[in-house]
Amino acid sequence: MTDRSDDQLVMAYARGEERALRILVERWERPVFAFLDRMLGSPEEAEDLCQDTFIKMIRAADRYRPEGKFQSWLFRIAGNLARSRLRRRKILRWLPLNTEHDTTPAPGGDALDDLTGAEDRLRVRRAISRLPERQRAALILKQYQDMSYQQIADSMDTTVNSVQMLLHRAMQALRKDLLSKRNEP
Repeated sequence: MTDRSDDQLVMAYARGEERALRILVERWERPVFAFLDRMLGSPEEAEDLCQDTFIKMIRAADRYRPEGKFQSWLFRIAGNLARSRLRRRKILRWLPLNTEHDTTPAPGGDALDDLTGAEDRLRVRRAISRLPERQRAALILKQYQDMSYQQIADSMDTTVNSVQMLLHRAMQALRKDLLSKRNEP
């Protein structure tokens, strides 16, 4: 059963095959959590919304249309939940950061290099958190989830051209932000 496509697994679950759901969750739990963690800046909130994402997926499984776009569909659910959470917080641009993921030194190597790498990752994470919501979502889906422009467009319910523009603007804003903060402590 593990060699089945995501579309086949959703359809199997909709027909009552519980094991299909377990396989889908095993395949997608980590990528969805990582996306939500980067969007929200909070592993605790990401964990809650990850569960909510799969609950919504379960409730909508019988209405799912197998067109080979499961990943986009799932990330659209997760993205919508993240945006709702951000709106409830009434904070769109300034997110608290949980830096524990970014400060763990890499195994081996020079301690100074590890520290510099951790500081750079933290700076990038902070700069990403300051991006407008849609730019941040597009960038995370592209860079961290390795989605194609079409998959991102599907998950964000927009066009490929819009995704390209969002990513272009996100990269410009990141470059400007990181260069302006380069000499700050």
